[in-house]
Amino acid sequence: MLYLALSIFILFLINLLLIYSAKRVFQVCKSENVEVNISIIIAAKNESRNIRQLLEALQNLDYPSEMYEVIIVDDNSTDNSFNILNSQIVSLKNFSAFELRNENKIGKREALSFGISKAKYPFILITDADCRPQTNWLKACSKNFSLGHFMLFGIAPFYQDEGFVNKISCFENLRSTFLSISMASIGLPYTAAARNFGFTKEAFNAIGGYSQTNDTISGDDDLLLREAVKKNLKIGIVTDANSFVYSDTKKTFKEYLNQRARHTKTSLHYLKKHQLVLGFWHLLNLFFLLSPILMLFNFLFAILLPAKLVIDFFINTVFQKIPGYKFSMAERFYLQIFYDALLVVHFFNASFSKIKWK
Repeated sequence: MLYLALSIFILFLINLLLIYSAKRVFQVCKSENVEVNISIIIAAKNESRNIRQLLEALQNLDYPSEMYEVIIVDDNSTDNSFNILNSQIVSLKNFSAFELRNENKIGKREALSFGISKAKYPFILITDADCRPQTNWLKACSKNFSLGHFMLFGIAPFYQDEGFVNKISCFENLRSTFLSISMASIGLPYTAAARNFGFTKEAFNAIGGYSQTNDTISGDDDLLLREAVKKNLKIGIVTDANSFVYSDTKKTFKEYLNQRARHTKTSLHYLKKHQLVLGFWHLLNLFFLLSPILMLFNFLFAILLPAKLVIDFFINTVFQKIPGYKFSMAERFYLQIFYDALLVVHFFNASFSKIKWK
């Protein structure tokens, strides 16, 4: 009985630390708003369906147009993305578009690197072509840059609907956001969504750009963050209201699994200290999830899973409000089980299947 109580206490204590760390990040920063010149860089490949919505969101940013520029690099699209893009930005003085094929290059890293080389401002923000930043995005990031951060990342939720794949994706996003922000708050930043990511051009050049991030076909964001951690660069977390960057989830379970496999494969190249901490955390949760099996040896193991689900339910209830998610009481329970179980699926999928990239 003592070791069961100790297990629950350890899980509770770790979650308490994570909750405290995450809540601290969301405390309002009272520093003065400082507007700096920012270059937004976007790599686009076959995004004809999303270009118009992206441009509309970027034009609606609450920021002086003369203080930011938008550079969109078409990564060898086979649809009419570039033609749509050119026609939409013809009257926008702070928007420009380039075709990567003219540089005889291919790939997202090459597109982003090329865009950064064209940037005229020292502060860089990255997002994806299928994303829509909220109106306060630039102001919040600008304030964060002015605090002396060389790299920063913000919150990147999904639009929520009633589809099952969407619910799983949104719930995973909720849990991963909570964990990544908590870890960063205690000095262990390990992941950053490219949808809401920034750095100074000085820092980008200091870590060799994307040259050290070729471990996987994706993961340019997480691995760039890894290189910044190696250099002990000051990293900020942007959590201001209306500064999130939203996007849609994958539509099919196959697409979802492939996306998660890419992300999981990238995690195999995290720094060892991050792998150890994350490994311990996920194994501890899996132990609680699978504890009913141990009832064959001692019926008291039956208390472990309910104890975990109650703790998780509290976290999910408190933090789902931040990105605007609305999960029912039942969903906050059963999606937590799906989330923990799918971590195993993603690990084996990343380890043994062929990862596809568009």
